[in-house]
Formats: sequence, C-alpha cells, structure tokens
Amino acid sequence: MGAKGSVTASFHTPPKDLAKYFTTFCCAEIVTEEPTPVADYMHPEWASLRVFSGSTPDCRLAGDQSLFGADVVMTGASSMPAHFSIGTTRLLGVGFLPLGWATFVGQPADQFANTLTDVRESDPFAHFAQLAQTLLTETSLGETGELRGQSVADQLRVLTKFFRKQAPRFGNEDPRIQLIHSALIGPGVSSVCDLAKRCELNTRTLERLCLQHFGFSPKLLLRRQRFMRSLADFMLNPLGLWVGAIDSQYVDQPHFVRDCRDFLGMTPSEYAALDHPILSVFVRERMRVLGSAMQTLDDPN
Repeated sequence: MGAKGSVTASFHTPPKDLAKYFTTFCCAEIVTEEPTPVADYMHPEWASLRVFSGSTPDCRLAGDQSLFGADVVMTGASSMPAHFSIGTTRLLGVGFLPLGWATFVGQPADQFANTLTDVRESDPFAHFAQLAQTLLTETSLGETGELRGQSVADQLRVLTKFFRKQAPRFGNEDPRIQLIHSALIGPGVSSVCDLAKRCELNTRTLERLCLQHFGFSPKLLLRRQRFMRSLADFMLNPLGLWVGAIDSQYVDQPHFVRDCRDFLGMTPSEYAALDHPILSVFVRERMRVLGSAMQTLDDPN
C-alpha cells in the first residue's frame, strides 16, 4: 500500500484437537490514510467468520448481493469474488473447513453458498454473536487513529476456549466429509467419476453430501479446485504472470479463460491489471507460514 498505509497479517494453526475443523485463525491490521479506504477482491473460498474492530467493510458479491456496516460477517462457501473496501481496522478471521461448518454451524452449506451475512442479524449464526462481543471487548480506535484492544494471544485464547467448550455442536461428525475433502484436493482427481470412485460412494450420494456440507456440486468443486491451484501460482509469481500458472488439467487457454470469468468475474488479463493491496499480503504470508496459499488448498487432515 506504500507509505500512506500498511497491511500486516498473521496466520495461526488451531490447536490439534480443533485442527480438523478450521483452516486457520487469521489476525490482520489494515491502516489507511483516513478517510480513504483500500479496496480488493476476496477469492472463492470456504466459509469464514470475520470480526472487525474499527472500520467495517463495504462488501459486494459478483452477483447483486451487498453488505455494509457489519462488524461481524459470515461468508458462506463461495465460487465468485467478493469486492470490498475498508478503512483502518483490525480483523480476526476464522476459516471453516467443511467438517467445521457441519459441526459448528450445522446449516445446509448450499443454502448459504455465495452469501454475506450480518451475524448480529441472523438466527442461524446467533451463537457467534457472543463470541464476537468477547473478541471486541475493549477494542477501539484511539484518539490519534491507532488501534487498541486485546492482544493476538488473548484473542486466540478466546477462540480456542469458545470452540472447545462453549460453541454448540450439531449432530455426529460424518467421516465421509473428510474422505470427500481429502479426495477433492488429491492429485489425479479430475472428474466426478474419479471423485466418487476414490470415496467409494455412488454419484447421487456424493452429490447430496457435497451440497449439504461443501456448498456446491462435485463438478463445480472440482472446477473451483483446478482454478484455485492456478490462481495461487499466479499470486505467488513475483512477476505477476499467468504463464506457468495454468493448471495441467486445463485442455487449452480458452478453457482456462472461461473458468477465470466464472470464478473471478473477469478475464485473466483484467485481473492481472488490478492492484491487490490486501490479498497479495495475505497469500504470501499464508504461504510462508503454512505452505498453503489459499483456504481451498488446505489439507483437511
């Protein structure tokens, strides 16, 4: 962002007993030259809970949905970008793996796919409102614009305590969720038939489980996975080039361009021409700490 602002982010793996439910706990600080906000696009991802201290985001999905002024936001699993702008703020994010969604949210994932929800105004996510309030306690902007509040360590302790002891759990954990997820990110799975065979499930059962817990059909999940591998390689390319980033499962360049339009809402060249002041920091720091640049590429085991 240059001399007029800064973005810092840290990614923290959940403790071992919670690791199968979450991608990461993310803490970030965004400082802008007030009142000028900074803008970027969130990539397609798994569901996330985000708590903001300071400025709140103005968010728009590629469709016609928007959300403004919410300090606690739940985003469902997504297959399209979310454009957002925000001023100086602190962000705490919780990324839910599909098993985590099934366990701690307990709602049909396809009903909340590609949605933005104000947690304070939503009954299905009401159990996260008290968590957010605890995280926001004594967090504010100081008189000169500095961010004050709980330390990162304190916030991580609050998250851990909540998900270990206070968060409701919905039903028994279905082992097929992790089985499907592991197969989805595995090498050599390029078709729904491959995925079903790897999971030892018939295609109808696979379809039902994917919609219920992952938010999308198996076919779309495989397409998204292929594209996100390409996008991660592009974002990590120091020259910002698509050359060499396109996944080997694409049959030709027009095939890739069609997916880019579907998942990012624009062509590869249009996306490459944009600044990514927040996401470029997140992707590189995530890769450095975790060895995985994006949520959708995380191993569920």
